[in-house]
Amino acid sequence: MKIEQLPIKDIKPYDRNAKKHDETQINNVAESIKQFGFAQPLVVDKDNVVIIGHCRLLASKKLNLETVPVVRMEDLTQEQVDKLRLVDNKTNESEWDYELLAEEIPELDFSGFDFDWGLSSESTDEIEKKYTEKVDIPQYEPSENEYAINELYDDEKKKQLIEEIDEADIDAEVKEFLKMAAYRHVKFNYKRIADFYAKADKEIQELMEKSALVIIDYEDAIKNGYSLLNSMIGEYEYD
Repeated sequence: MKIEQLPIKDIKPYDRNAKKHDETQINNVAESIKQFGFAQPLVVDKDNVVIIGHCRLLASKKLNLETVPVVRMEDLTQEQVDKLRLVDNKTNESEWDYELLAEEIPELDFSGFDFDWGLSSESTDEIEKKYTEKVDIPQYEPSENEYAINELYDDEKKKQLIEEIDEADIDAEVKEFLKMAAYRHVKFNYKRIADFYAKADKEIQELMEKSALVIIDYEDAIKNGYSLLNSMIGEYEYD
């Protein structure tokens, strides 16, 4: 595919283009070109008539660009050109996965655009709350007690599961997958872990914080992805 720069004044819109573009869409495409450049060139026929990219052409004129990248489709018949023009527009129509969309949007800045994503404010608020809301983390006061590593957790359920997995007549790759999942059943004693942390050296303490075994700075915990840790603690903690 050869891409060339063509002066805008030489490009001709198709006068029977059935796809409409309102001012909001043109402005959004112009903002996209301004921020990201041309992710897709225009497609023109042998006479420089637009096949694909009418909105990009209008947006380029709004930005006062002198040239735009184009791909020429010189080997198509007129019937093929007319069909491609419609097929391209039609095949770009599809539904959104609104649950995934609601998770993506709060993390990105669309302030330069005017989009209606079709999401209720409750959807984006709930997703944002999920990742940013502060939660109540159990507070433990370290004692003078000292514990060995094997006293900080209970992994009996994990061991039982791994024994069953090893004895099962199943694919080796599946076995490895199930063994990894078995570690979810390790229970941590956070009171004892707090005591261990208080007496550990700095390097071990930093690694324990990154592993969310202890939380000293809640803002760091959110940054590292542990905003829902309280539910995990509730599930795995034991006295």
